[in-house]
Amino acid sequence: MKMKQFVIIGLGRFGSSLGAELINQGLEVMGIDKDEEVVDEMADKLTHVVQADCTDEETLRALGIRNFDCAVVAIGDDIQASILTTLLLKEIGVRTVVAKALSELHGKVLERIGVDRVIFPEREMGIRVAHQLVSPNLLDYIELSKDYTIAELSVPSCMNGRSLKDLDPRARHGCSVVAINKKGGVIIAPTADDVLAEKDVMVIIGTNKQIEQFEQELVSR
Repeated sequence: MKMKQFVIIGLGRFGSSLGAELINQGLEVMGIDKDEEVVDEMADKLTHVVQADCTDEETLRALGIRNFDCAVVAIGDDIQASILTTLLLKEIGVRTVVAKALSELHGKVLERIGVDRVIFPEREMGIRVAHQLVSPNLLDYIELSKDYTIAELSVPSCMNGRSLKDLDPRARHGCSVVAINKKGGVIIAPTADDVLAEKDVMVIIGTNKQIEQFEQELVSR
């Protein structure tokens, strides 16, 4: 299921970049930060912005955080606040919790407390992360130019044993599968007769819209 509502806790450089890209994709984003100046600055850039301390459970509950599809903990420099906020989000029952790690050790702690995904901003750009969060089958995303994107999509169970001819992404959506990453190796320039298996990874090139339509078709099958 495609995520539509996000809450981003911590509106520093990474959090604000991620929020802006999610908004660009037409999604709803609530931003939370304890700094009033930051909140004022982001007020007209996100769907809703709130000044609050997210290490307080009652505050999180009052904000209705549980109703969001995904919560991203992007707290900048306070590891204790990051870990406590993440724990509270998991306890409240947020469906998907993603957290930014400031170090390898911080990342390991976040994994131990059950975060669905740990992000190291030094390695990942906010725009790429935004696309991955929105589309559950999207494993990676790289913008080649203003018009073209290359993306990795995992093959869902419903496509196990089906050929590329069955999908026919070029005729249906205008995008092309340029490689298939299988357990035994990578097939470069696959033919229409190449058969897919669950958890294979398809490397696709096309416009953002073409790839999004193709991914939605996979999910709906």
